[in-house]
Amino acid sequence: MPFLGQDWRSPGQSWVKTADGWKRFLDEKSGSFVSDLSSYCNQEVFNKENLFNSLNYDVAAKKRKKDILNSKTKTQYFHQEKWIYVHKGSTKERHGYCTLGEAFNRLDFSTAILDSRRFNYVVRLLELIAKSQLTSLSGIAQKNFMNILEKVVLKVLEDQQNIRLIRELLQTLYTSLCTLVQRVGKSVLVGNINMWVYRMETILHWQQQLNNIQITRPAFKGLTFTDLPLCLQLNIMHRLSDGRDLVSLGQVAPDLHVLSEDRLLWKKLCQYHFSERQIRKRLILSDKGQLDWKKMYFKLIRCYPRKEQYGDTLQLCKHCHILSWKGTDHPCTANNPESCSVSLSPQDFINLFKF
Repeated sequence: MPFLGQDWRSPGQSWVKTADGWKRFLDEKSGSFVSDLSSYCNQEVFNKENLFNSLNYDVAAKKRKKDILNSKTKTQYFHQEKWIYVHKGSTKERHGYCTLGEAFNRLDFSTAILDSRRFNYVVRLLELIAKSQLTSLSGIAQKNFMNILEKVVLKVLEDQQNIRLIRELLQTLYTSLCTLVQRVGKSVLVGNINMWVYRMETILHWQQQLNNIQITRPAFKGLTFTDLPLCLQLNIMHRLSDGRDLVSLGQVAPDLHVLSEDRLLWKKLCQYHFSERQIRKRLILSDKGQLDWKKMYFKLIRCYPRKEQYGDTLQLCKHCHILSWKGTDHPCTANNPESCSVSLSPQDFINLFKF
């Protein structure tokens, strides 16, 4: 460092050997240093922001990958007892862990879907949960719900039966998720948004698989439905409880179409599902002045729920308040346990867990 009075030269500069020159030198160097320091700090802040954004991106990517991996996990939570205790009049505190999610985990739905008598019951239960109970399912219950739904879809893809039923179930579930995911900021769903988006993508994939099903005629050379006498064909049609099945059956052959238009067939179908009061409110006359039971049926199903029919249902023991499938052993102290059991519809099952 030069001393006062000492000649000091730098490239392109010559300073006077005075105190004024030294002061000017310090002022210039100080301004340059502050400018360099400010530029350095700005660069550091920029680098830190880039590093922070990069870390956030990496964390988000890893979290999404983890969520998808957890969603793909096929591990199901089984319990040794295939029954659960419930109490209709209890409060949530007295109820303890007896929630809809707990019941869904404890009851053997995975095996039930393989039983043709219970299949429609389980599907209807899944549909009701998809409509209004998704927010009440815990994380484990959600995983079991999706695992059981996947088994249902795979079963339909394999045996090519109940296709329309599962299409409606998937559409109901997808519609509900679209509504709930838009409100995810209000914490209406348990779990990460990435997991639910992945599940929605899975549902779309299942729908596409169902739409691509090509039903092949079995290589069977024996007696077919159309080979039966007309009276037997009509008798079988009378046992169908869904009018859409009658319409589909009538599209197979011209003779079946004639049978599917039978007025008595549609009249009994209306009387089976709906009360006389409901029918009187939806009367439709044909061009011939007669009641058009077929049109009345499809108008009635848009206004009123149809009567549900299941081969097997869940049962509630009124004596010990235990819920189980029919034929499942449970610790009942009644002298005649069978007389204490009442069948529950899918909606009755849902209502048991409403507080």
